[in-house]
Amino acid sequence: MENYNCIIIEDEPLAAEILQEYIGNVPFLNLKNTYTDALAALEDLRTDDVDLIFLDLNLPKLKGFDFIKTLKNPPHIIITTAYHEYALQGYELDVVDYLLKPIEFSRFLKAVNKLKMINSKKSYASPVFIPPGNSYMFVNTSKKKVKLYFNEILYIESFKEYIKIFTADKMIVTKYQVGLIEENLPKGDFLRIHRSFIVAKERIEAFSSTEIQIGGKQLPIGRSYKEIVGNLLESISRTG
Repeated sequence: MENYNCIIIEDEPLAAEILQEYIGNVPFLNLKNTYTDALAALEDLRTDDVDLIFLDLNLPKLKGFDFIKTLKNPPHIIITTAYHEYALQGYELDVVDYLLKPIEFSRFLKAVNKLKMINSKKSYASPVFIPPGNSYMFVNTSKKKVKLYFNEILYIESFKEYIKIFTADKMIVTKYQVGLIEENLPKGDFLRIHRSFIVAKERIEAFSSTEIQIGGKQLPIGRSYKEIVGNLLESISRTG
């Protein structure tokens, strides 16, 4: 069973408490944190492994929809609110579901099961073909197969059901799961640093405890990857 790491962003203590209880009753949900405003969650979202946000709309400092628009690569989002009139705007932002308070557990369960259904319908059939033992792969994009050498790749970014493959002079987008591409890349040449990022080790320009610089871009190191990535990079810097 696939599990989902989730956070709650809710400034009403009672509403947050109810969501915490509901999440605790669903085996495939893992609550990582609860926040009373969206700004407090931004740093964790940048570096952490969050699959799902339960998001109130009427928040202090930064409103819910404005918060969604700040996220470059948002996780799945379920809106929890007392205001029904914003439902259309929510679906335009591709939220999983829109729950009206007070939220019954049966309605909550329907929303999170909808998330599992969305993921189960994703098709990852053969958009990437990697010949065994070769130094390249073929990637389906724009109705054609593009040959891409592994040593061209700077990093790979996951975006919902798609991946973006970045090289020095182009970006290729294809419908594929980042975990599957990770399994098929040459062992030892690439490093998973975040739920959304895989980097080419030889292309790393600089790094800190929280970020890696590659191709002039600053990429975050996920919290659950921090120890293994840090140890490996320190080992590389000592021998390099």
